[in-house]
Amino acid sequence: MDRNRYKIDTILAHLSENGGIKDPFGSSHMPIYQTATFDLKKQGDNPYDYTRSGNPTRESLENLLSKVCSGVGAVLTHTGLGSIALLFESFLRVNDHILVDKDTYGGTFRLLKYYRDRMNITLHFVDFLDLEKVENKLKSNPISIVLIESPTNPGLKILDLQQVGLLTKKYKTIFAVDNSLATFVSQRPLELGADISLFSTTKYVSGHGAVIGGAIVSNNKNLLKEIKYTANAQGRSQNPMDVHTISLGIPTLPIRLKAHQDSALKLATWLENHPRVKRVVYPGLKSHPQYETAKKQMSYFNGVLTVDFESEELALRVVEETILFSEKCSFGTADSRIESPGKISHASFTSDELREIGINPETLRISVGLEDIDDLIDDLKGIIGE
Repeated sequence: MDRNRYKIDTILAHLSENGGIKDPFGSSHMPIYQTATFDLKKQGDNPYDYTRSGNPTRESLENLLSKVCSGVGAVLTHTGLGSIALLFESFLRVNDHILVDKDTYGGTFRLLKYYRDRMNITLHFVDFLDLEKVENKLKSNPISIVLIESPTNPGLKILDLQQVGLLTKKYKTIFAVDNSLATFVSQRPLELGADISLFSTTKYVSGHGAVIGGAIVSNNKNLLKEIKYTANAQGRSQNPMDVHTISLGIPTLPIRLKAHQDSALKLATWLENHPRVKRVVYPGLKSHPQYETAKKQMSYFNGVLTVDFESEELALRVVEETILFSEKCSFGTADSRIESPGKISHASFTSDELREIGINPETLRISVGLEDIDDLIDDLKGIIGE
């Protein structure tokens, strides 16, 4: 299907057809080729030989993701963090410099420190809302990679990808965007100036919390060639069973994102007006500092919000006493989740580092699921009142 003719919802609904792999039996969903090896004598040109190097199930989903992300190719990895590690393994060298936003996912932060300690990588952290500081870093340091998230996690800043892209092109630096919170249905970084879009497929993409995985997509053939070589050399590609499990959620991703967004906006609006809540950060609220940027580069605002309650004690009660909000890491699933970032997703940050990105003891990250929104609000009312 032509990406320019059909909208993304239509392409995802016809997932197998858009994977570009011909199944001899015309199955309605791409079958699982659960095999380690393939018989070379029974294939035509460009045969598969070993599943680490290539597999029809995985290649089908990689082709689809490349199409909807506006890339020239993709690689599926075992985990979301594995896609970030694959980025670093492909392009970082000893003594390199990397530029990252201060508000970054805890797993990425831990991984950055891992490479810093083993490869003498210099890490530069800056607030990417201040583009002048970003340019100063690019101008005064030999930056190899710029890596940012938007929305950031858990601060939910919206970074102007187009403006960052212009700067990275100017200074000839690889620009990678972690698109896990937005997803390719809402935001396509490769159309906004990024060289690489990577994301966790564990979260909204699969949507069921039953599997972990990641993807890395590029619109640059030379970069993609290096990524594919490294994935094969290091054995980072995802197994066919997990690829299949992830693919089951993809056709419903657009309608799920809309449902997550609608409920999250209602919950954020209610909390923003509650006397026992100090602050609500959600890109869909007009009070969000980057609301106009979010409207410009996102189709959906997703289902995650960050909330500061009136005290640490109240935040703890909300975590412990709510019934419908499970205390779980991750986001983007059918069930609603709640966590204290400093305890779970950002446990690798010190208390000072958490405060610097706006995460306090009374801060909770809420992932709004697909439950009835009135039930979710009633659940919170039982702890914080009307």
